[in-house]
Amino acid sequence: MAGQSGGPIKRHSKTMIALSSKQVLIDGRTQAATLLLEQGRIQAVNPWGDVPAGYAHHDCGEWLVMAGLVDSHVHINEPGRTDWEGFNTATQAAAAGGITTVIDMPLNCIPVTTDMDSLQAKMACLADQLWVDVGFHGGVIPGNAPHLPAMIDAGINSFKAFMIDSGVAEFPASDMATLDEAMPILAAGGATLLVHAELPPSNSHSETPADLASYQAFLQSRPDAWELDAIAALIELSNKHRCAVHVVHLSSAAAIDLIAAAKAAGTPITCETCPHYLTLAAEHIPDGDARFKCCPPIRNQANQDRLWQGLEQGVIDFIVSDHSPCTPNLKLLESHNLWEAWGGISSLQFGLSLIWTALQQRGLGLDVLAKWMCENPAKLVSLQHRKGRIAPGFDADLVVWDPQAQQTIDANNTYHKHKPSAYEQVTVQGQVHQTWLRGQLIYQASDNQHFTQQPKGVALL
Repeated sequence: MAGQSGGPIKRHSKTMIALSSKQVLIDGRTQAATLLLEQGRIQAVNPWGDVPAGYAHHDCGEWLVMAGLVDSHVHINEPGRTDWEGFNTATQAAAAGGITTVIDMPLNCIPVTTDMDSLQAKMACLADQLWVDVGFHGGVIPGNAPHLPAMIDAGINSFKAFMIDSGVAEFPASDMATLDEAMPILAAGGATLLVHAELPPSNSHSETPADLASYQAFLQSRPDAWELDAIAALIELSNKHRCAVHVVHLSSAAAIDLIAAAKAAGTPITCETCPHYLTLAAEHIPDGDARFKCCPPIRNQANQDRLWQGLEQGVIDFIVSDHSPCTPNLKLLESHNLWEAWGGISSLQFGLSLIWTALQQRGLGLDVLAKWMCENPAKLVSLQHRKGRIAPGFDADLVVWDPQAQQTIDANNTYHKHKPSAYEQVTVQGQVHQTWLRGQLIYQASDNQHFTQQPKGVALL
């Protein structure tokens, strides 16, 4: 591949790089600039073409340069369920999608990350596997409160809990007593409680529908009220303990007013949503296709429109993938049984293009893209001082991409371990050309797409 300025792009081994583009996204505005990268950090932002002596010049021409994306909600599943996904394939997919930092969820791996022994088991399998930087959420489950302080001391500052069955026996749901016990510990350590917020009523029972393929039947089985009731309970506990709470993968727009009111009242609550809730709608999901199954479920178009409004209003703080892969047989694609199929959508590599395409359709721009997919996710995990922005002193994590280029999502160009996705053969706008991690070119979309370095990611602990 040739750079837009002409001539081949060189793989620089020097530690001092000057990276220039006519379009660099800095604090929500594009400008012509030259970034000076040294020892893995952005040393300075110079005017375009101002390349000091001693720097190897890398000219990106008209391609857009922005901070690498931060995805704080990724299920990598290693160790224990590495046949579902793993650090090597997940972080390659991240790099190919312009994501330079991912935060690994504590469940679906075996052991689940709920104490120091399990954390050390996870750390032991990382060698020569990380193509991007990786951080870790801990877990809150019944009985593990005594283990939380040691994990906080080790550098974990966010802990995930489920208020409903997680789908794996190793990570049981937390009832109110469990959360009530854990939250003051987390608050004392300055940690945030992340919660899968669905709370069925105590007298509910799941009735198997006559049509196991019906998406509408599945949708109706997990109503908006479950999210509303869960979030109301979390707000009450957050206020009681002054513990920061983060609602993961908000699906129901019915909860937006509740969250907005809590924020206005001073409750330390934040929330996220995901590309599938912002780009897919229940009216268009085919029956029996479990590639579209996730929990909480994808709701209707009116709900999707209101989620976008929640983002614009600042009630929803950011967008992350909730990449939740599994082996294809667990999706039961041949039997069309939505009731028994694993719930989760594989989308880690596609988020930038999916959301950029949707932003343009809604008249929104690059400024909110950077806020919702770079800056605000970094804040959740206390990385806002080094990730998610282009500024002197920040890690030189960059994505170089063409916002005008179209591409069709294809399994042949997908790095997730398993290729089935709700987005197969969807045409999107925005093509990643290069990804830089701490000043090193790690991914370049040329010669059928390839990685230019050995794994260079680090564990963020």
